[in-house]
Amino acid sequence: MAGPPPDIPGQKMTGDDLWALRHQVAGLLNRSNTNFPGAQPVSFAARHMLELQKQDYFVCEKSDGIRCLMYLTTDPGNMEEATFLIDRKNEYYHVQGLHFPKSAEREKAAAFHTDTIFDGELVNDIINDPISGPKPQLMYLVFDCLVLNGDRLMHQTLDKRIAKFRDIVFNPYEMLYNETFKEEKQYLPFLVDWKRMERGYGIEHMFKQTLPQLPHGNDGLIFTCRTSPYQFGTDQHILKWKSAEENSIDFRMTLEFPLVEPDSDDEDQSPYTDYSAIPHVNLAIYGGDRGGDIPYGNMFVDVGKWEELKALNEPLNDRIVECSLIEGNIWRFMRFRDDKREANHVSTVESVMESIQDKVSEEDLIRASKAIKDEWKKREKETIEKQKVAMARPAVNGQIDQVRNGSVGMKRKLEGNDETARGTDGV
Repeated sequence: MAGPPPDIPGQKMTGDDLWALRHQVAGLLNRSNTNFPGAQPVSFAARHMLELQKQDYFVCEKSDGIRCLMYLTTDPGNMEEATFLIDRKNEYYHVQGLHFPKSAEREKAAAFHTDTIFDGELVNDIINDPISGPKPQLMYLVFDCLVLNGDRLMHQTLDKRIAKFRDIVFNPYEMLYNETFKEEKQYLPFLVDWKRMERGYGIEHMFKQTLPQLPHGNDGLIFTCRTSPYQFGTDQHILKWKSAEENSIDFRMTLEFPLVEPDSDDEDQSPYTDYSAIPHVNLAIYGGDRGGDIPYGNMFVDVGKWEELKALNEPLNDRIVECSLIEGNIWRFMRFRDDKREANHVSTVESVMESIQDKVSEEDLIRASKAIKDEWKKREKETIEKQKVAMARPAVNGQIDQVRNGSVGMKRKLEGNDETARGTDGV
């Protein structure tokens, strides 16, 4: 059974410390804006089937967890290693007890990475212990690397960004805690791994092998263009696919209780709010520059669901809720999204609604995988041919230079090698 989304561990930063951290991260990313820099996907629509054929895309599972960037730095107070998680609200959490060595060798293990930013997700894995049975294990799964020891990687291809994280950061970390100091692994606040990706045509393997074996929750697939640079904010080259029943929108929920007219014999004849009734649940999306929240619809709440929500004994009004659209154009409550400050932006809602209407299914994706593979292999072959030509050109040019410099024998020049001449003409 998959685990529920986790809470973010660590101490939440405030005041001047928070201000300083946000500016440090913005500086590392060469940005003037200090808001959350994470790339955001668009919802998968039918038109994206062709996009997967036109360009190289990697695909991985979409974890049901908490999206966080990880920032590795040095504490200016004591010059020791410091690790922060950054959530989508742009809050920073100082997580103690983590160590990312530059080397796993015992005598070199104290040196650590700094000025480094990863992108990933916190998930609750359920691990089957042969003695104690199933138990939760908090994991942080890395799926991108933006900056590594001060070196900006955003404009490198995705496979290179992931390879550098794996080789330079993850491999020493894994060796340190699995071999050199394996007794320390149990004290880590969470474990770190990297999210395995398939080529874009490995869709059937994802559905039939990867997803059924996941130890944590999952609600779809993520397709990421291999050659696109890392994009702050909405990225049209990161595609989020969800099944029809999982496609959802995050709304701001407000409660509107009915007004009741007083009885004729009541002393106060003013209408009053009936807080014991089931409220009218209004849903709004975020308009951004269009001006705050925009009314969008209503959420269906019956007696059972309202009693369930009241039993939480938590504030309900003005919270962000994730809802799915069910038959009859009815929005149904899925869960609270307290990790977000705002509802989905109007552009995101438009994207999700296109996805809901197109209803691209698992079967549709699997059927398209052959065409995706054929086009990938075609581009791959063209790239290899270009590399062969590029590698051969210096040798041919070298022969031409020898002829021009008189270094080729006079007899060969006078004979006039037709094959060489044709080759030279082709350069």
